[in-house]
Amino acid sequence: MKLTVVIVNYNVRHYLEQCLRSLELALKDLEAEVYVVDNHSKDGSVEILQPLFPRVHFISSIHNLGFARANNIAIQQSKSEYVLLLNPDTVVAEPTIANCVKFMDEHPDAGALGVMMHMSNGKPAMESRRGVPTPLVAFYKMTGLCRRFPQSRVFGKYYMSYLPWDKPVEIEVVSGAFCFLRREAIDKVGILDEDFFMYGEDIDLSYRLLKGGYHNWYVPEHILHYKGESTQKSSFRYVHVFYEAMLIFFRKHYSHLSFLITLPIKLAIFGKAFLALIYMLINKVSRSLGFIDKQTNRPVYLFVGGRKMIEDCQAIVQKNALTADYYEADFQSHPQGHSDLGVKIQKDVINYVVYDTDSYTYEAILNIFEKNTDERVQVGFYHPESSTIITDREVIG
Repeated sequence: MKLTVVIVNYNVRHYLEQCLRSLELALKDLEAEVYVVDNHSKDGSVEILQPLFPRVHFISSIHNLGFARANNIAIQQSKSEYVLLLNPDTVVAEPTIANCVKFMDEHPDAGALGVMMHMSNGKPAMESRRGVPTPLVAFYKMTGLCRRFPQSRVFGKYYMSYLPWDKPVEIEVVSGAFCFLRREAIDKVGILDEDFFMYGEDIDLSYRLLKGGYHNWYVPEHILHYKGESTQKSSFRYVHVFYEAMLIFFRKHYSHLSFLITLPIKLAIFGKAFLALIYMLINKVSRSLGFIDKQTNRPVYLFVGGRKMIEDCQAIVQKNALTADYYEADFQSHPQGHSDLGVKIQKDVINYVVYDTDSYTYEAILNIFEKNTDERVQVGFYHPESSTIITDREVIG
């Protein structure tokens, strides 16, 4: 077997279904298998999706095992040359995985590989390339110097934002949202550290691969990543787990440093966690009192696709009282999609441009949004198979 794709799912059935549909196309000409490890979801993920994807290996846990342990279960069951760890809240462009396989075949010293992860507005996510958070790198990130001087090879090391986006480059940390691994490298340095429940395990594994003599790479292939739809980032539990992961990594790899160095770093981590909790609490109180921008709750939906898609979406719009407009088009007639359709973008609201996946490939949609410069415009998908509209915020059917 050439490749095993491992997806850990937790209560994001619709996003997982979308991910699996994109994978069907991306793996079409590859010798590959897919494992979905479900962490005790309560949204019917396994019961509903298993009959729809009979070739996928579903593993159902009766407990939430966490990200690292759930991935390890599938990794240990598989025997493929490569393993791809993939988040369920992703959409993969059709050529992405095949091109990753080709790159790894041509670079036998590559231990892991990451790609350009697009946010829902089309912009590249900074997490696509990262440096190892050494004490100094972490300090620059926490104090804002990384954000203030992104092109500096010293201060900007956390996101390695001085690197080009349009060509392959060596990086240090590969994101767990799309982490393409060489089996031989995993066998040498070990699987994911299960001390990390969620977050940090990708940094730890990337660091161990570097220490093991392998190189980690970024290649300009494309996926969409909703950046945390599979987790509740507004929860207090998220803050606890995220900053606890930082402490675990620090204790594991830098405990040998002197007390004078470790104490400020630990205090900085606790301080950042405390500030995050305070901000979250203020935000929740503001929302409960109505001190929020009401416009952000009323997005506009702009549908681009075939006649059947438009008829279906008109019914969904009427049923859900949405604000919408419609544009009949496909890739052959309008390869630039909404960019050359004269789509009316409304001010002060989010404009979801929803593409018909029967009329445009995932690759074409991501390419269109890569050129998007308007922060108000974000991508949406309509899937005829499930008659659902999926955006970064919601699923409508």
